[in-house]
Formats: sequence, structure tokens, C-alpha cells
Amino acid sequence: MRFLIKQIFFCLCVSSVFAQIQEEVNPPSNIKTIVFTGPTEDQFPVIKLGESMTLEFDDLTASEQDYYYRIIHCDYDWTPSQLLKSQYLAGSDNQRIIDYENSYNTLQPYSNYRLTIPNQNVSLKASGNYLIKIFNNLDELQFSRRFVVYKDLVSVGGIVKRSRDFNFLNEKQVVQFNINTAGFPVINPKKEVKVAIIQNHFWPTALYNIKPQFTLGTELVYKYDQETSFYGGNEFLNFDTKDLRSPTFAISKVDFKELYHHYLFANVYRNDLAYTYFPDINGDFLIRTLQGDDVSREAEYSKVHFSLPYSNDIGLDNVYVFGKFNNYALEEENRMSFNEESGNMELALSMKQGFYNYKYIVEREDGTIDLNYISGNFHFTENNYLILVYYRDFGDMYDSIIGIGSVSSRNISN
Repeated sequence: MRFLIKQIFFCLCVSSVFAQIQEEVNPPSNIKTIVFTGPTEDQFPVIKLGESMTLEFDDLTASEQDYYYRIIHCDYDWTPSQLLKSQYLAGSDNQRIIDYENSYNTLQPYSNYRLTIPNQNVSLKASGNYLIKIFNNLDELQFSRRFVVYKDLVSVGGIVKRSRDFNFLNEKQVVQFNINTAGFPVINPKKEVKVAIIQNHFWPTALYNIKPQFTLGTELVYKYDQETSFYGGNEFLNFDTKDLRSPTFAISKVDFKELYHHYLFANVYRNDLAYTYFPDINGDFLIRTLQGDDVSREAEYSKVHFSLPYSNDIGLDNVYVFGKFNNYALEEENRMSFNEESGNMELALSMKQGFYNYKYIVEREDGTIDLNYISGNFHFTENNYLILVYYRDFGDMYDSIIGIGSVSSRNISN
């Protein structure tokens, strides 16, 4: 009896481990500038099965450490699927990243690592959600990143509309879309088909578990209002350090100490200002430099100084600077501090040369996060929405992705 109880306890422990949601883990302070792209420059790989993707990062210790990668296949809810590795990988992972070079002619030395998948060791065999994990030579997890692989079996068309909810008329955007399943057998769409909608590749605000409103022939129709609505937010702020020595519209001055220091103009609170359009890349970043040809190992690191006037409304709340450059992390490294002399909230970050989008967010004393308190919410804001269509037939062991759609609010309608 005691042996049976131990067996049951062991099984429960194992099942709980394998049921854990696979979250993205951010790296230690020595690893910077994680660039993870597919066929496009978006910093979230959405690749068709058979296409390639590239993961690149810098190690500021410049010690040519060994790093290894592992790939995990996940279901719709980002828990590991029941597939064996041999069922979703051709070849084997847990290989050392062998493509790396040290920086050239830079004040901040670093080693640049690059991994392309598929490669001679491994390729992907199944569509769905994936997580790639990077380990050091002590088998310690350094960081992990999500990506998705799809098959083009159904077509997705959509549009972004202004919310019909009078309380959020000027603040929210609604994604409405159709899934055309012609040529693909779907018997029970409410059980077999699931969707996820992601705004600007920002997973914390993604919408899940939305059933089709109705079926029209071979089309699944999603014409909801509240169920598929997002806060519009505001356009991201930006700066460009591609030229180390020259101030720009966003950079007030450049100093040189041990590294170059770029001081941004103090930003303002935009929540009570009228909406103003200026192009952004929806939180993303692009590494580039005028001081060399090989941006991966010739781009320099500089200290970028952010500044925001203190407001009594913030009080003792935490204010963070975030964007895709730090994977939207809320960590001590990107938390602003109050400067009594200037009366501003300030922060200095070590960042590789390039064009960056960023925004300020507030973490309240009770732990709640206010993404748009400082920047404001506007239905005019240009946002991109990714629609992922998942499918699992009766008896299938995993959730595949059978189609994707992408819509923008650039031409938002009423």
C-alpha cells in the first residue's frame, strides 16, 4: 500500500512538472541584445514549416563560453505537448552553438553568437508553439524565447474596427476576422479549432479561447466586439544611436567616458495630450551602425540615459523603461530612480547601437501593471495583430497551427 501511494505521488509530481506553462526566461546581465527573427525582421519568429529562423545574442564577458540549445514543442496553452522529440525534431538538439565571433574594434568587448534553424544537426517536423532554451556549459538555463511554426492550410482575413462600447470608444480597437476552411476538413469547429490573437507580438495581453460566433459555409466568423478588443495604447517612443557621435531629434547630447553616453531629451506624459501619429515599429528594435559593416560584431555598446519628469500621481509606484530590446521585462535593471537634483525619474541602460522603440510603464504599489498610464490610450494608434489558428482533431496528440493572419489598425474603420 505504501509503495502504491509513493507511485501515485511520483506520477502526480511528474505530471505537474510536465504541465507547467513554458514562460520566457530573461538572461543574466552579461547577455545582451537577443535578436530572434524569421523571414521578416520582426523580433518574434513566425515561420512556415521548412523556413529558417536565426537567434543571435552577445555575451559581454567576451570569454568565448560554450552555449547549448534545446527545443521544446508546446500545446496551445504553452504547456509541453505529448510528442516525443523524435516526433517534432529531425536530428537532435542539445548541440553547442559553434557560430560565434568576438567583437572587432569596439570599446565594449563581447562575443557574438548566432544560431540558425534548420541546420545540419536539427530541423523541425511539426507545426505549433515552440520554446528554445539556451544553456551554458554548466547546464544552467540562460534564457528562453518563444516562436511558432505553421502550415498554410486555411486562410485568415480580418479587419480592425473602433470599439462599439461607448465607455471605450476612443481607447479600444476590435479585431474581427474570418477563417476559410475550404479544402481542410473541420467537422466540429468549436472543439477542433482554437485561436490566439496577439497585439504587436506582446504575449501578456494575448487573447485566447475565443469560439467562432457562427459558421457560414466553410467560413468560421468571429465578429465579436468586447471579446476581441484591445486597448490601443500609443505609438512607441524611439531613438537612434547608429552614429555614435551625433545627437539626433531624440538625443540631446553625447558624452564620452569609458563608453559613449547618449542622453535622451526628457519625455512628457502623453495620457492627457491629443493623439499624434508618428511611425514606429511597434516596440521592436533594429541593430545598425555607421562605424562598421558587420553590425553583429562591429556595433558599439553605449550608455543610453532616459529621463521622465516625476509626477505626484506616481508616488511610490515603480516606473520601468521597456520594449522588445529587453523582452518587455520588469526588472531592477530597467527600473527608473528619482533624481532629487533634476526632479526627474532617470535610468541608464547599456544598449547596442541601433534604432529602438520604447515606452514607460507603471507598476502600482499593489503589484498591478498599468501599461498606458504615461503614454495614454487612443483608438487611432497603429498596431499589428497576429491571428494564430490552432487545430486538434479527436485523438491527436498536439495542437498544430494550420494558418495565420495579420491585420493592422493603420486603416481602422468604424
